[in-house]
Amino acid sequence: MDDLEFELASDYIPLCDLLKYCGITETGGMAKHLVAEGLVAVDGEVELRKRAKIRSGQVVSGEGFTIHVR
Repeated sequence: MDDLEFELASDYIPLCDLLKYCGITETGGMAKHLVAEGLVAVDGEVELRKRAKIRSGQVVSGEGFTIHVR
């Protein structure tokens, strides 16, 4: 299981961009598909909004990965 940390450079990052930048998916399209399928959770709750604003302190997780946003 990948346990990753992502250093936020601005107020937030869209969920699909975070998945792509952290290498969870190879492309933004794949990230959007993963979110649309309900396979990604933010702070333990399934998140279906592809462009959800992920902010510092949140935890994004799914099968085989956890991303801690700082």
